[in-house]
Amino acid sequence: MMQIRNSKNHFGIIAISLHWIIAILIIGLLALGLYMVTLPINLQKLKLYGWHKEYGFLVLFLAIFRIVWRLGNQMPDLALPLLERIAARSMHWAFYVFMFAMPITGWLITSSAGLPASFFGLFTLPNLVAADEHNRALFEWVHQWLGYALIAAIALHTAAALKHHFINKDDILRRMLS
Repeated sequence: MMQIRNSKNHFGIIAISLHWIIAILIIGLLALGLYMVTLPINLQKLKLYGWHKEYGFLVLFLAIFRIVWRLGNQMPDLALPLLERIAARSMHWAFYVFMFAMPITGWLITSSAGLPASFFGLFTLPNLVAADEHNRALFEWVHQWLGYALIAAIALHTAAALKHHFINKDDILRRMLS
């Protein structure tokens, strides 16, 4: 039976679920972001931007829960050489930075455009900054380049997990699958 909390050797169901739900949401948001910026301005594009913002806020809220959960749980031991352990932990903390920086810069874009930021119509979030076209362009540029960096980080993370599974034949990937 799957345990709720992490143990010394294994991730619990909450950590595993948060990992995969957030990963799927982020990959979907990156794909949607790359697609929607190529579209001409029309109702479909505006609808996609709305979904992008709402699901981006969902990632932010889940990331807050995830970091609280992580801080309240032990982390399974990483039976890796020191440099690989440092690289793995550094990548995980980089993902936390991305999980906060991407939605916050998106929120800053919306705020500086003077637009409301809704969470699935349940409530409207306050604007973080005053409307300002110069700032909107700056936040958009930062958001875009964070997105490219996040794509590179996901590719590296995936390659490392596959290397451990297929080449090293260790249980690093299996611990996050079950």
